[in-house]
Amino acid sequence: MAIVLAPIHILQLGTSAKSFLDHPLIGSQRLNRLGLHRTRVRIADAMCRWRRRRLAKHVPAHWREAFDRDGFVVIENVVSPAEFTKLREAILRSEWPAREMRQGDAITRRIAIDAEMLQTVPELGRFLSRKDINALFHYVSSYRITPLHYVQTIVPNLLGGETDPQQVLHADSFHASMKAWLFLKPVTREDGPFTYVRGSHRFTPERMEWEYRRSLTDPQSIDRLSARGSPRVDASGLAQMRLPPADALALPENTLVVADTGGFHARGAAKNTSERVEIWSYARRNPFLPWLGGDPLSIPGVAERRVGWLWAFRDRFERNMGQPWQSVGRRRPTGDNQDG
Repeated sequence: MAIVLAPIHILQLGTSAKSFLDHPLIGSQRLNRLGLHRTRVRIADAMCRWRRRRLAKHVPAHWREAFDRDGFVVIENVVSPAEFTKLREAILRSEWPAREMRQGDAITRRIAIDAEMLQTVPELGRFLSRKDINALFHYVSSYRITPLHYVQTIVPNLLGGETDPQQVLHADSFHASMKAWLFLKPVTREDGPFTYVRGSHRFTPERMEWEYRRSLTDPQSIDRLSARGSPRVDASGLAQMRLPPADALALPENTLVVADTGGFHARGAAKNTSERVEIWSYARRNPFLPWLGGDPLSIPGVAERRVGWLWAFRDRFERNMGQPWQSVGRRRPTGDNQDG
């Protein structure tokens, strides 16, 4: 079977495949000693920087400078106050088809921003179609693609759970990806704010050396999430990469954060069980593609249906690939959260 699958495994080296645990080539200590992982990281980073140079002219200079320096951008009062009030109230007071997942002591609820919601909440559609916002999304993701958009609610500190794995500093992958949060409520330090290590999106020589050393580790000997390609990092690792401690971003409502989650980030440890509610956006693509667009799933009429299709696909093949996002019927984003 290994011989039969060998051509597929070789082709996957030119994709976003990242699991050291499940992929015989990516997880090969022998190949990584020869530089396989380090080469994939170096090429992916070079391609990302090349694409970003082509997208840079469309992004307001102060946003671009903040991102290039820190790896994230913070934009307060990103929506006009009147529009934001209408947007928030229309979303929070209505019920929508929802899914939930529990990790450790936290429940995450997601509601797809689909055609129904965009029709019901025109203020949301206007925000997500803004040219400046999309130019920033494209620059951070390094692709001219439409992100997946959700309304996301996070409820921490539930009884009977272990530590939320999202609270451990980590990178999502070995290459750039974009996540964004438009906070519908203020986020204090007690609420578990988004946390980021400034400058960790850059693949410096120190980061490359750290990537090389971790590629030589037996994937069976480390935590499962790191072994599957989302490496965790501690204070010692940050020091080796000459990176500062992480910053917790306590921010007011109507603030947008756009970040490259190839940098080290985490969900801050919450001190209460309050809800964090946000518009959450996500974009990741094959890091080795030498073009900017060409994504058929970003076509209007298709883009807003992708989340529903993805959930339905995983429901259909749950036995084979698992489905962590369980349907909980129509729910409001706030209140009525279940523990279980």
